[in-house]
Amino acid sequence: MDVFVGIDIGKETHHAVGLDREGRQLFSQPLANEQAAIEALRRQAHGCGQPCFAVDLTEGPVALVLAVLVGAGEEVCYVSGLAVNRSRTMLAGESKDDPRDAAVIAENARLRATALPRFAVAEESLAALRLLLRHRADLIADRTRAIARLRDTLVGYFPGLERAFDYRSRGALELVARYNRPAAIRRAGAARLARYLAARGVRSSERLAAAALAAARGQGVRIAGEDAGAAIVAELATEVLRLGERLAALDDEIGRAFFAHPQAEAILSLPGFGVRLGAELLVEVGQLARFPSAGHLAAYAGLAPVSRDSGKYVGHHSRPRGGNKRLKNVLYQAAFVAARCDPRCRAFYERKRAEGKRHHQAVIALARRRTDVIYAMLRHGETYRSDLVLA
Repeated sequence: MDVFVGIDIGKETHHAVGLDREGRQLFSQPLANEQAAIEALRRQAHGCGQPCFAVDLTEGPVALVLAVLVGAGEEVCYVSGLAVNRSRTMLAGESKDDPRDAAVIAENARLRATALPRFAVAEESLAALRLLLRHRADLIADRTRAIARLRDTLVGYFPGLERAFDYRSRGALELVARYNRPAAIRRAGAARLARYLAARGVRSSERLAAAALAAARGQGVRIAGEDAGAAIVAELATEVLRLGERLAALDDEIGRAFFAHPQAEAILSLPGFGVRLGAELLVEVGQLARFPSAGHLAAYAGLAPVSRDSGKYVGHHSRPRGGNKRLKNVLYQAAFVAARCDPRCRAFYERKRAEGKRHHQAVIALARRRTDVIYAMLRHGETYRSDLVLA
């Protein structure tokens, strides 16, 4: 490579800095997030030699940049945000701005081009899965916030009812969507409440009705602001129910998109993985060709131990601080489940516990070992074989 182009990604405008092999700056300029501007940058870089491009994001506003550059066959590598933050001290001064960050990204590409992950042409199925999963995470966050607001409002005028139920369940939400005042619940009575809930397909309707009536009988005083609070609670409960329905439909969409991927069967054969975790794994790993070995994949996930040797202080390792947090969480959750349901994974987990490792450390060790298995399965397109022992 003759020129290394670092692009600091922004929503509307990026910034591009080009360096030659010796680190001399060739150009530094803003870059509009438009196809024509990105293609002009590509031509400009080729005018200086054979280019290698580097970016600091893998999704979101970088999508158009990747589509143009990777689609044209350019070498595009990824420099993590943590690497950019730690490398910023290479340049003089303490300032942080877009040109400086772009220069840091370009310098990382110049010094570490062969070790950085590469982008490949995005698969349509993976792109769809990524969007669906991110939308699901947003809906779950909205649902969690709505439940928190509901409980906070309810405790202000009817604390007994707030304590009586878990408002993540549909039955409690169906109840407070209509009956959320002490006097209204007492007037309705247990039988009417139970019929109301049963008509909406709520299981254990009689138990819920009895709990609501007990809470209403425990509060005979009316608290100021009850009318406004009741209206807000009803609105929030309806919103949470709607979000639950949307999540159920979205999970069906994710399932269809996941099973359309050729490696879905192989991933589901591995203990600990279901549809959602399997979809997350596919999205976060992306193109397996980016990783020369299973060790590279483990390092990318933040599962590979980091050596902390110095002088006579040798043989010590610590937990890495970087890595893809989403991928690490997926591998950890799958290993946690596998340690409970798969005999071989359980044996590996218990062996680590017997060596003196804490629960979290033993699960991390299992996740790291299973990364080798996952890499081999995805690389060769084979399903999990339970006769292979995790040594």
